[in-house]
Amino acid sequence: MEDTVYNSPIGNLHISANNRGLTGIHYPKDAVEELQNSSPSNPHLKSAFRELDLYFSGKLQTFDTPLDAVGTPFQKSVWNELSKLPFGTTVCYGEIAERIGNLKASRAVGLANNRNPISIIVPCHRVIGKDGKLIGYGGKIWRKEWLLKHEGILL
Repeated sequence: MEDTVYNSPIGNLHISANNRGLTGIHYPKDAVEELQNSSPSNPHLKSAFRELDLYFSGKLQTFDTPLDAVGTPFQKSVWNELSKLPFGTTVCYGEIAERIGNLKASRAVGLANNRNPISIIVPCHRVIGKDGKLIGYGGKIWRKEWLLKHEGILL
């Protein structure tokens, strides 16, 4: 396992990977902020850095870096659906529940979305409230708003 920090336009991102893929992209707490941005040796971290550079510069809409997120089968089904969401689109929790075949699982989808360990690449920021409001983002609403503006969803 290797950990590093990526300096992004929305703050430092704590990124981790193992030999199978990325295991996390998190908005770090103060103690983690002290990690230095480094040149990672892990090929999945190198790929994530390259793709995040392209994404934040507006030149990438789909990520290809392998992922190795740890979660329950239900969480993984939600994260898999999130990964299918196209750049520049949004959905609500109920739509994700419908797509995974469990119409009554909107709240559980919200909890799985909240536990998404690979922010941005698994685009939980593209999930909004049924009424169109920006709700429920562990990286703080201002980051969600920034990402959605970056993707042309919000003006």
